[in-house]
Amino acid sequence: MKNSRRQVFYIVGLVPILFLLAFYVLPLGVVFEKAVQGVQQTLQRADLLSKIGKPLGFTIYQAILSTLLTVLVGFPIAYVFTHFDFKGKKFFNMAVTLPFILPTVVVAAAFNSLLGSHGWLNLLLMNIFNLQNPPIQWMNTLGIILLAHVFYNTSVFVRMVGAAWAQLEVQQEQAARILGANAWQRFRRITLPLLKPSIISALLMVFLFDFTSFGVILLLGGPAFSTLEVEIYLQTTQMLDLPMAGILSMIQLVITFCIAALTLREKKAGSIAFLPDIKNERLQKPRTHTQKVFLAVLLVFVILFFVLPEVSLLLRSLVRLEADRTQIGQISTGFTLDFYKELFQNTRRSLFYVPPIQALKNSVLYALATTLIAGVLGVISAYGLTRVRRTGLLRALVNLPLGTSSVTLGLGFLLTFTRLSFFQDFPQVLVPIAHSLIALPVVISTLYPAFSAIPSNMHAAAGVLGASPINVLIKIDLPLIRRPMLVGALYAFILSLGEFGATSFLTRPAFPTLPVAIYRYLSLPGAMNYGQAMAMACILMLVCAFSMFIMDKFSSQDVVS
Repeated sequence: MKNSRRQVFYIVGLVPILFLLAFYVLPLGVVFEKAVQGVQQTLQRADLLSKIGKPLGFTIYQAILSTLLTVLVGFPIAYVFTHFDFKGKKFFNMAVTLPFILPTVVVAAAFNSLLGSHGWLNLLLMNIFNLQNPPIQWMNTLGIILLAHVFYNTSVFVRMVGAAWAQLEVQQEQAARILGANAWQRFRRITLPLLKPSIISALLMVFLFDFTSFGVILLLGGPAFSTLEVEIYLQTTQMLDLPMAGILSMIQLVITFCIAALTLREKKAGSIAFLPDIKNERLQKPRTHTQKVFLAVLLVFVILFFVLPEVSLLLRSLVRLEADRTQIGQISTGFTLDFYKELFQNTRRSLFYVPPIQALKNSVLYALATTLIAGVLGVISAYGLTRVRRTGLLRALVNLPLGTSSVTLGLGFLLTFTRLSFFQDFPQVLVPIAHSLIALPVVISTLYPAFSAIPSNMHAAAGVLGASPINVLIKIDLPLIRRPMLVGALYAFILSLGEFGATSFLTRPAFPTLPVAIYRYLSLPGAMNYGQAMAMACILMLVCAFSMFIMDKFSSQDVVS
């Protein structure tokens, strides 16, 4: 009886591996097959190099520029957060962190509400100077793409470099100061070499996110700019050139795998590059006039760059500033809830098949299903990894989806599963499965340290008393990691709620998600459509902000305990 229970326990442990083989390895294999066919079919095409070279070149170019700008913005913020203690620090920390967990469509909508042709800045200038056309034309430019990427990814650099900076021992800097080294010499010869592994890891991670950017390019860049992600989407949905889409997907997959491998390597190297200083003794109140001015300028920048677009989005969803295209005559401007009320109706008979509120319901249902699937698989995977001696290969396998483009995953699902009768009858099932693949590495990375921190003597004592592994898991491990489980579940919920890349391939008109609805409404003319897009984006933003507040609260409680 005991052996049979162990066998069942080990069989359950195979479920995540089978899940990855069926829904990750198999779709990518089909994409690879399509790429091989595409190479054979397109070798004679005169435009082959331009079809590949142009989006690849722009993808690398914008990713390098975005990464460099992110470093310029993130480094001073990381310095301030690790060296100064000031009122409202928690608020500013959350202000920098929140953009990273926002869906890309929300980020695009926020910048659209501030800098777009219907945005606050243009409307203000048109009203002041009595202009007929918007004076600022930032939309569909490289500049707005770079701004959105910096807004989106600065928190990655700040958190990775800031965490390492806060744990550097302060005694070396104090000794160098006593020996006469100035601030620049101490930074260049002591701090920078110790931070180098973390900086390189952060650079690679930011570059990976910029390289695989999809929603920002599609919504803000317009038709003039096309990255590999966007080109894969266009070749699949508009040009119907699946062989070319397969070739582009494999090129991107190889590059992202290389970047992900370098990132993991640098993380391992950086894990022993500094000594822990838990109290962070370098924290102090700004004392000199220069420090106070520097802190004030930086905090004003944080408000203008990170908070203002979100506030702009919220206000734009609550204020009517212009007439809709179907309205004639005088209209009342000012505060309104019409954009939110219209979400519950389909009175306009637009091209969108269901009311926007139905898209919200679909997104919530997909997110709940994703949370359940990724949560169960994450618990099994993280628990199994703590019970295996050599975990390198298994951890690399479960982290592979993290370095894979969601657009490539969507293409793989489209080529592999939509031909099966079950998924033809129930196409909506594919959406939470794809979302679970994207969320699973995040859930595992949240739960694995929690499982590893459980004292082994508790397991030994339970085993002596006759408890089976499943009983130990249920009665000891799961109660102890309930807070990390909640954090992992919230991460999975947020990732699913805002996922746009894979969903744009898999969603059907009858089962849209909220990000897809936002994209469609931003593409439609009229003030009402624009206002509804702002309202839907605002709902997503508030849900993400609330989830981040809960995660931060539980993380703080874990640190205290």
